[in-house]
Amino acid sequence: MATLEDIGVAAALNILSALIFLLAFAILRLQPLNDRVYFPKWYLVGLRNDPLKSGGFVKKVVNLDWKAYIRFLNWVPAALKMPELELIDHAGLDSAVYLRIYLLGLKIFIPITLLAFAVLAPVNWTNKTLKKSGFTYSAIDKISISNVPLGSERFWAHILMAYASTVWTCYVLQKEYAKVADMRLQFLASAERRPDQFTVLVRNVPPDTDESVSESVEHFFLVNTDHYLTNQVVYNANKLAKLVKEKNSKQNWLDYYNLKYSRNKSKRPMMKTRFLGLCGEKVDAINHHTAEVERLSKEIAAERERVKNDPKSIMPVAFVSFKTRWAAAICAQTQQSRNPTLWLTDWAPEPRDVYWKNLAIPYVYLTVRRLIIGVAFFFLTFFFMIPITFVQTLASIEGIRKIAPFLKVIIDISFVKSFIQGFLPGIALKIFLIVLPRILMLMSKFEGWGSISALERRAASKYYIFNFVNVFLGSIIAGAAFDQLNTFIHQSANEIPKTIGVAIPMKATFFITYTMVDGWAGIAGEILRLKPLILFHLKNFFLVKTERDREKAMDAGSLNFNTGEPQIQLYFLLGLVYAIVTPFLLPFILVFFALAYFVFRHQIINVYHQEYESGAAFWPDVHGRIIFALVFSQISLLGLLSTKRAAQSAPFLIALPVLTLSFHYFCKGRYEPAFTRYPLQEAKRKDTIEQAKESKLNLKYYLQKAYLHPVFRGDDEDDNEDVNDKLESNDVELIPMKRHSRGNTPGPSRISGASQEEMLQHQEE
Repeated sequence: MATLEDIGVAAALNILSALIFLLAFAILRLQPLNDRVYFPKWYLVGLRNDPLKSGGFVKKVVNLDWKAYIRFLNWVPAALKMPELELIDHAGLDSAVYLRIYLLGLKIFIPITLLAFAVLAPVNWTNKTLKKSGFTYSAIDKISISNVPLGSERFWAHILMAYASTVWTCYVLQKEYAKVADMRLQFLASAERRPDQFTVLVRNVPPDTDESVSESVEHFFLVNTDHYLTNQVVYNANKLAKLVKEKNSKQNWLDYYNLKYSRNKSKRPMMKTRFLGLCGEKVDAINHHTAEVERLSKEIAAERERVKNDPKSIMPVAFVSFKTRWAAAICAQTQQSRNPTLWLTDWAPEPRDVYWKNLAIPYVYLTVRRLIIGVAFFFLTFFFMIPITFVQTLASIEGIRKIAPFLKVIIDISFVKSFIQGFLPGIALKIFLIVLPRILMLMSKFEGWGSISALERRAASKYYIFNFVNVFLGSIIAGAAFDQLNTFIHQSANEIPKTIGVAIPMKATFFITYTMVDGWAGIAGEILRLKPLILFHLKNFFLVKTERDREKAMDAGSLNFNTGEPQIQLYFLLGLVYAIVTPFLLPFILVFFALAYFVFRHQIINVYHQEYESGAAFWPDVHGRIIFALVFSQISLLGLLSTKRAAQSAPFLIALPVLTLSFHYFCKGRYEPAFTRYPLQEAKRKDTIEQAKESKLNLKYYLQKAYLHPVFRGDDEDDNEDVNDKLESNDVELIPMKRHSRGNTPGPSRISGASQEEMLQHQEE
């Protein structure tokens, strides 16, 4: 058990680490050589000039302006200057709302912390229960609920505090949900024209022996709606995409060896052909990669022709575009046929958000895949407890004494003991979880989600569950993984809250150290961007030969919602659970939220470039997880008080989970539709405004290739027309049909049927 002295040592180490990271960042960001590492966002939007293009050699490497070093902390106020509306225009609504999660943490926990230290800390501290018990305890335990005697009337203070924190949390959540929902609707109303506003993703298109998938889709929507415009079928081009990726890799190596040879003409670069160039036959590197690029180019051309001409490569999936947002909203939000398993429609993700590989998965396989991943994730979650428990055991005083008794003399030194108990367990757990996000993302990809945003949200859900079971429950409950699982299985449902409730106060010190390692030093390390910094300079030295190469070497990165949001949610869970039990943890969590807000606001403004824009579609998940944390904190407190013989006061907690869940369902019904549906009123208003401003716009030309697979976008115009040949079929007055039972379909409108030449003529007029 870590003492207050151990916590002090851990705090000093983590504060020192965080200050070193922040100081290193403040100095490195001033150097011209690192400008593209710490300000890539401004280069991507074309609003920053490269300092390497001006001045002498020394000025290109080192900033000689001594005044800049005096103002080295000016990044902090600079990160706060940009207003939220400007931030939305600059970085998107996803980024702006992501920052609001940190502000939400501050709004919830600042009043709760003040109230807890004003009310609960004196109530707990003025008892002598731990002193009389004879057990080993620390000053931290004295201000926890553990210091309150059994059956004490003082538990009423904890009950009232639970009600106060619940009411305040729900109040803040409701205000924030309403605000974010309003921000989303305003963003959709003010957003510029995008292909996904007019497009619906249609899956499970029924097979037809008389018509191709494109013809079937075209005829179905022409018959059933007056607003159909065009469609783009989905090809199974996964093999082609792999070949293109492999060719790009070979081309990069060829460029590297050509650059290497240009610097030293006296020696041709050589390489080995097997296993990362470490073994195999030694050959001329330039000739080898030239031959590989030529071979792959031929294979790509052949595979492209096969994909375009093989009916089996066309999936029963299509992106269907409409003439208006209103028509797209109706189609995306309604059932299309009598059979609810056919013609399944949903909003299309924006083109850069599409995860093309998964669109080639037959729809009937998706349920099986998700069932497999559900089972696999269950076993991953519980079996991961074994190595985590083992590592946590090794990272303790007792574990080290058992494995290496000869180190007893060293670990008994006061500072070393404090370091092990206050710092080592947190850093060991943090290191052990590094590989987890990649595993969870691979599992989400296997499930078959069709957009990057959906993949990240699903991976985030898995990560949160994993954190709850392993990092939280696995840390507070003593024993190995199988012992924990066996205990839970054989306990009655009434006993589980008691087991968890009793264990929670005992692990407060561990979560304090974990918060400092992960939430203080970890967040400060985020702003330093050490890995992108090293990689950029390696690429810049070995590969960069043009301005375009230098732009490719920049790694702007993104928010990584699949890892960042579950990390935030863990601190909401810890704060809500320990607010009543051990208030001493709350200031450490407040430091995390404040520091993370500053750091990520700076990163979003200057560094991150999001892969997609979902319009804050993730917010219902954020709200739901905070509600779960709140309900869990109430149930665990009820279980803890039931062991404290607080028979008179504990029953008053039963109403809290019921009221909290009722509040959740109110918010779900009131605000969640803004994140899952698009109001027809809003769609119609935006259509009317756009038609008044741009009445001569050829929307078909704008949309017809928006959802063309990326591997076809590099083709010449003729190839594109071959792949997309059905997109011009609306230019005729009537659609010829192979089956006459459907009757004639309506002809195109003047705008939708206009040719490219007509559109250009309209623009000239």
